[in-house]
Amino acid sequence: MKAMRFYEYGGPEVLKLDDIEPPQPGPKQIRIAVKAAGVNPIDWKLRAGYMREMMPLTLPAGTGYDAAGIVDAVGKDVTGVAVGDAVFGRGQATMAEYAVLHDWAHKPDTLSFTTAAAFPVAAETAGRIIDALAVKAGDTLLVSGAAGGVGSAVLQLARASGIRTIGTASAAKHAYLRSLGAVPTTYGPGLTERIAALAVDGVQAAVHIVGDGVIPELVAITGDPSRVVSISDVQAPQYGVRTLFQDGDATAALERVAALYVAGGFTLPVERTFKLAELGAAHDLSAQGHVSGRLVVVID
Repeated sequence: MKAMRFYEYGGPEVLKLDDIEPPQPGPKQIRIAVKAAGVNPIDWKLRAGYMREMMPLTLPAGTGYDAAGIVDAVGKDVTGVAVGDAVFGRGQATMAEYAVLHDWAHKPDTLSFTTAAAFPVAAETAGRIIDALAVKAGDTLLVSGAAGGVGSAVLQLARASGIRTIGTASAAKHAYLRSLGAVPTTYGPGLTERIAALAVDGVQAAVHIVGDGVIPELVAITGDPSRVVSISDVQAPQYGVRTLFQDGDATAALERVAALYVAGGFTLPVERTFKLAELGAAHDLSAQGHVSGRLVVVID
């Protein structure tokens, strides 16, 4: 099969399209013929070596965690899914013609493979954020960096639970945030004052998705570092803020967003698609940090 791999840490140019043997599913795993695979920031961070101390890789390494496709092999102790089923989920080295998934859900018939491939990591991370902060209906949640994949998922899961949201993004993306039920504002100097004007009853929790140097402001806005979490800043604990780097219950998260999608309450826009051989360009675009929604690689 064709698979994108890298033999050394570096820029997008280290990605190579290899011919390798397809992986085999282990216990409680399935293998799919990949139709589409989502691009996440963690993909290029790992490839660049930014995470080598926390998440060392054995090189050459594949890349990608999200995928959607057709089941073509089922491992031991797997129930509820069969060869030929259409699914979406999370695995490893999903930027390939075949990939093994360890978490998955059935793909609704009306959901395209391309859009389904955008869901898994964003949906699981968003659910983990909301659970960790224990926000509830009527609370206000501030989302720093709300226009990307995870931010978009947080806004929609919050809306489904009756949680009010304020999201930071560039002014050009404010209409998009409103479409997801959030009150938009810009990032940068004066954030504390802008949030005070928008949330007269205060902000009960905040999540840092992106934004350099903003964590102290989020702590000041909520009044309590325990009411702030970060999914991207390893320095967050110095402010008393928790980091959420460990995966949660992905299967439950995937099943939830599948049901919400069918009910018209969840989707993630795909800003651009790429061919497998164009993965380097997708990584480069993701690293620029200006994507609204998701980037997806479509497998021919």
